[in-house]
Amino acid sequence: MLLFTPGPTPVPEFVRVAMAGETIHHRTPEFEAIFAETRALLFKLMATDEVIMLATSGTGAMEAAVINLCHDTLLTVNAGKFGERFGKIAVASGLNNVEIKHEWDTPATVEEVVAAVKANPSIDAVAIQISESAGGLRHPVEAIAEAVKAINPEIMIIADGITAVGVERIDVSNIDCLLAGSQKALMLPPGLAILGLSNAAVAKVGKGKGYYLNLASEIKKQSQNTTAYTAATTLIIGLGAVLKHIDEGDGFGKLFCDTARRAKACRAALEALGLHSYPETPARSMTTIDDADASEIRKILKEDFSVNVAGGQDHLKGKIFRINQMGLIEPYAITAVVNAVELALAKMGRRDFDGTASRVFNETYYKTMLEKSKENCNDI
Repeated sequence: MLLFTPGPTPVPEFVRVAMAGETIHHRTPEFEAIFAETRALLFKLMATDEVIMLATSGTGAMEAAVINLCHDTLLTVNAGKFGERFGKIAVASGLNNVEIKHEWDTPATVEEVVAAVKANPSIDAVAIQISESAGGLRHPVEAIAEAVKAINPEIMIIADGITAVGVERIDVSNIDCLLAGSQKALMLPPGLAILGLSNAAVAKVGKGKGYYLNLASEIKKQSQNTTAYTAATTLIIGLGAVLKHIDEGDGFGKLFCDTARRAKACRAALEALGLHSYPETPARSMTTIDDADASEIRKILKEDFSVNVAGGQDHLKGKIFRINQMGLIEPYAITAVVNAVELALAKMGRRDFDGTASRVFNETYYKTMLEKSKENCNDI
């Protein structure tokens, strides 16, 4: 079965092998050395002033960021399941919540965020997804962060990069907390979250809030290459293997460019079949197609062609399907997926199979490979 859901993503064999060794106690010099090496590589990936790892899902990282960095009012952008979740975390934590709400295909604008911040002086943090995976949407987070900081540099910018870190190079100049999760572009099993913090965020954390999710205690301990509580040892070993493999290979720049090429080529191939890309501004992490036959297409892909792609949630259930583009994916694997979609459409009598999907994918992918260097892929 080809797993092409946007999380969990397939775990490469070399990572599974790295995690299959003997269990190491987390309070030993041996594990501290592994932790230190992994942490150093995370600084390269995140490009933030501080980095911490938490044994939790991405939702735990979201809650840790909110309770430690927002003390009064959180501005949230709800354009999907995970933007909605930020607001629920704020309310559950006894914080005020100001919400900007959109349909799941529509990105937030700089202007509306600026207007909300100016209208609500109590806002001391903004939480927004870089890539909202519920619909495959990309928000203009960097521009929003810059505009908010121009109004009040003390406002914390919390950016959910769980389906963006490892997908693209993120400008963290005005981001105070960047979130990542193990089961997405980092190609690990679920259970490990990463937070990249600015110096301003570290200062605002102070003594921290909460107990297990207290960032102050983790910052103190992790700077000593240990954790406040039991570390996710196996996942951290796997993370170190992933990051080392990429860093010692072609580097993170090549990973970002390959992902951008896959994203562009996959979307072009499916649109060439007459399918419609759902979000107004698609994220590179996945291709999302809205289609009245989405459920039937997914069923045929899985049962007839052993391709597992994700569907929609809530009001989009049965109306969209989502194809993962995160991680170390060979071009031939995506070619097999788009071929399978074309075959599914043929089986449904919607179009004849003529190889359009694979032809357009290959033309688009390899043309951009010839045109762009491995570091210059922002405009792919």
